[in-house]
Order: sequence, then structure tokens, then C-alpha cells
Amino acid sequence: MLPREMKKEFVSVWVRDPRIQKEDFWHSYIDYEICIHTNSMCFTMKTSCVRRRYREFVWLRQRLQSNALLVQLPELPSKNLFFNMNNRQHVDQRRQGLEDFLR
Repeated sequence: MLPREMKKEFVSVWVRDPRIQKEDFWHSYIDYEICIHTNSMCFTMKTSCVRRRYREFVWLRQRLQSNALLVQLPELPSKNLFFNMNNRQHVDQRRQGLEDFLR
């Protein structure tokens, strides 16, 4: 068994549980639950979850890219004009793409 100081730190992230949110009669969007689990001392909580929508991932990527000009960040899943939020395959493909981006 490794001493406590020698344990390898990890951070696991996953995106799950897409939900359709209605803003009003004409507007709706999907948000996703983003969860992390870690043993890192940098985090006060070992597990944490939050819900975010696609455009918040776009905002995050833009901020990261502006601070890391020499690093190529992973792409987000494309914003598809014909995205069907009632099509489970479309929703799951986007969810997987968002998870890949965060990893």
C-alpha cells in the first residue's frame, strides 16, 4: 500500500442525464449533468455535479482558447441546425461529444 502522500491523484468527469428545459412556448434547450469525482486535495468535495447547456460549453471553450493561444483545444460537437432534441441518438451523440471535450 502506498503512503498517503504517494497516492496518484485522479479526476474523472462524465456528462449524463440530458433534460429538455422549456423557456417558453417556442423556446427550449437541453441541459446536461456534468459530474466530477476526484481524490485531489485541490478540491474540497470529492464528487460534484452541475447542470449546463451547450452554449455554456461554447463560452468555456472560447475563454480557455483565449488564455491558451498555443494549445489546440478539442472541438465541441458541431452546432447542427437540424438538431432534433427528441431524437435520442442526436442527444446522446452531443452528450458524448461534450464529455470528450471535457476529458
